[in-house]
Amino acid sequence: MKLLRVGTAGAERPALLDAGGTLRDLSGTVADVDGALLADDAALARVRAAADAGTLPALDPAGLRIGPPLARIGKVVCIGLNYHDHAAETGAETPAEPVVFFKAADTVVGPNDTVLVPRGSVKTDWEVELAVVIGRTARYLESAEQALAHVAGYAVAHDVSEREFQIERGGTWDKGKNCETFNPLGPWLVTADEVPDPQALGLRLWVNGELKQDGTTARQIFPVAEVVRYVSHFMTLYPGDVINTGTPAGVAMGRPEPKPYLRAGDVAELEIDGLGRQRQELKGA
Repeated sequence: MKLLRVGTAGAERPALLDAGGTLRDLSGTVADVDGALLADDAALARVRAAADAGTLPALDPAGLRIGPPLARIGKVVCIGLNYHDHAAETGAETPAEPVVFFKAADTVVGPNDTVLVPRGSVKTDWEVELAVVIGRTARYLESAEQALAHVAGYAVAHDVSEREFQIERGGTWDKGKNCETFNPLGPWLVTADEVPDPQALGLRLWVNGELKQDGTTARQIFPVAEVVRYVSHFMTLYPGDVINTGTPAGVAMGRPEPKPYLRAGDVAELEIDGLGRQRQELKGA
């Protein structure tokens, strides 16, 4: 299933994109798309039955904002330097273990919402990423099979980053990762049954129509199953938590001087095979 949330910010309602591409209203079937829904097999079965029966009301998508596909996100766990080519372009050694950092849940916005370039920023960068959405409480998982069984679905994430804040201002990476609007998510939460192999997905990102990133999850250093298993040994993952699994090569930081960092007025577009497409205009904060 392709689950999403539509409407004005803070007042989104649950929806579903059916197999024919028609947007369907789920608000009469479930309260929202959130961790509680993803952990409730009976509720998900009701959604599937209603979708199969064709009884869900159609929605007119014209002028309808798409919000983040997941409400009440608990935490956003991020994996850095998780593609062989991205580690190489930044001059970093291949990590022996996953590099883990966090984004606050309030950085998450809709897939087509405005992204704000922070005040004083000269190094705002782009990163297309595969987001993993957790569907079952995960702690101390022992195998890849267990890890994937705890995944509810997948989505497109844009891990917008301010490199000066992240690298040059001291401390952890978090200062360059948690600026407002720095995690567009969606358009859809695609349930795991529709993604048989998360290591066979193409990821692409354009800035002002120019292709900047063109990679594949097959190049991840730590595949999705290992990321989920590993993280579960350091923190409990709950339904509705999100893991951003890293970005392939092609970021501004990895390019020759003068590096083409994002500026107000730029347009970023990104997509992942089968998971949909995002488009953001950048404005000053």
